Amino acid sequence: MFWVIVVAMAVVVGGAALVALGGGGALPEAVHDRIAAKLPQERPLTRTDVDEIRLPMAVRGYRMDEVDDVLDRLGAELAYRDTRIAELEAAAAGGPATAGPVDAAAAERSDHQE
Repeated sequence: MFWVIVVAMAVVVGGAALVALGGGGALPEAVHDRIAAKLPQERPLTRTDVDEIRLPMAVRGYRMDEVDDVLDRLGAELAYRDTRIAELEAAAAGGPATAGPVDAAAAERSDHQE
């Protein structure tokens, strides 16, 4: 009975060593995780560009909630900037300036700053 236990232990330890050394098969090549949506190089960023960004996970990862907060704030800042530019261009051209979208963007921006 003793020899059966010794042989069984040798088989288990040998099998574990074989698997640990890669004898049980090879792992597939790692797929590099990259940002799915590329940022446009030919034009300025818009709120939609920021909303479509999904950052890849790395080995050590990242804090998704913090990155999402930064992206939300960046998107709100871009939306406010675009609205403000349009308002100023309309005022410079002598057209009527609309205050509705600017107020909404400013409210959203102040929510993210708190």
